[in-house]
Amino acid sequence: MTPITPLLQATQQAAAVVRRLSADQKTDMLNRLADVLASCTAEIVAENQKDLDKMPESDPKYDRLKLTEARVADLSKSLREVAVLPDPAGEVILDRTIEQGLKLKKITVPLGVVGVIYEARPNVTVDVASLCLRSGNACVLKGGKEADFSNRYLVGLIQNVLAEFGVPRAAVTLLPPDRAVVNELLTATRYVDIIIPRGSESLIQFVRKNSLVPTIETGAGVCHTYVEESADLEKAVAIVVNARVSRPSVCNSLDCILVDETIADIFLPMLTADFNKWNVEIFADETAFTIFEKAGYSSLQHARPEDFGREFLDYRCAVKVVTGLDEALSHLQTYSSRHSEAILSQNQALIDRFLFEVDAAAVYANASTRFTDGSVFGLGAEIGISTQKLHARGPFALEKLVTEKWIVIGDGQVRW
Repeated sequence: MTPITPLLQATQQAAAVVRRLSADQKTDMLNRLADVLASCTAEIVAENQKDLDKMPESDPKYDRLKLTEARVADLSKSLREVAVLPDPAGEVILDRTIEQGLKLKKITVPLGVVGVIYEARPNVTVDVASLCLRSGNACVLKGGKEADFSNRYLVGLIQNVLAEFGVPRAAVTLLPPDRAVVNELLTATRYVDIIIPRGSESLIQFVRKNSLVPTIETGAGVCHTYVEESADLEKAVAIVVNARVSRPSVCNSLDCILVDETIADIFLPMLTADFNKWNVEIFADETAFTIFEKAGYSSLQHARPEDFGREFLDYRCAVKVVTGLDEALSHLQTYSSRHSEAILSQNQALIDRFLFEVDAAAVYANASTRFTDGSVFGLGAEIGISTQKLHARGPFALEKLVTEKWIVIGDGQVRW
């Protein structure tokens, strides 16, 4: 394997050029890239098909890997949205003079070189590049081999646009898909300022344990919805079905339904018609299993302990019947990945308690967890959903791709 150090050095040097770009230049560059993506839609889809041909459609990652004309159009639209967002760099956070006569300013500045490790998500290639360029950063991308044709073509388009604007192509660098380069990237403290893993729990944990470069986790999404006894059950059915089947392979999709025991006999059979349409496989605790079996639901399994706290990424979910809010909160304390959690209820006191007590990046009342998304939240694209508590939490988007710098102006002052 060829060492990647020269690639990282080139990206670090390119970061200085990106940092000097004006906000208008970055806007023009991203709008130009949006035009290029739109004009090359057929070619993007064709390259993506080469990746899809290597993966069985039954693989949960297949949907995340797939680029359609509509999805390319969404990427182009996202680029235009990011292009007009306020530049997060250069903001004056503090401006004052201290008693020694020194003038202090604290301003936001780009992070520098952002490294992102991700799996079968070619959309991440465009999202990360756009967010990094808009915020004045360069980026190093380590995609998975599953998306190699897609990633190489997309990065080629991005680099061509960079060259048009006099920016070194290395400002957006795609590393070889070999896993062997990951360890070198994780120890490149001289050239990379931050690492963001986006993908499976095993990938995230590997990066956490092995990275010498500061890391921001975009964690797995084990998302729950608690259906409390006062919930509007018709709305609850629509919300639960949407959260599970609308895009099952994404991190904000529903993995576990918690149902109050007082309504379980009524609510769970109400799910069967829609779940049958989508062939949703249910992993149920004993009480829920009996109810589903009595309702004639066939795609049914007895839940094992490991099925709770499991990110299914497929047309599957766990179901547990609970005695009330306290048991639901206890279950979340044990199994939540701290991504997105929801309560469906008409009891405002219980809603308030749930929203206050649940420890997650996003908490919902009477809505689908599928809304946890940087674009939906008005942040433009996102690199991922951060489930940690330092620097960023929730959609890791443009506003968090900066750090701070102190500027101190004096006139001969010294300190003994």
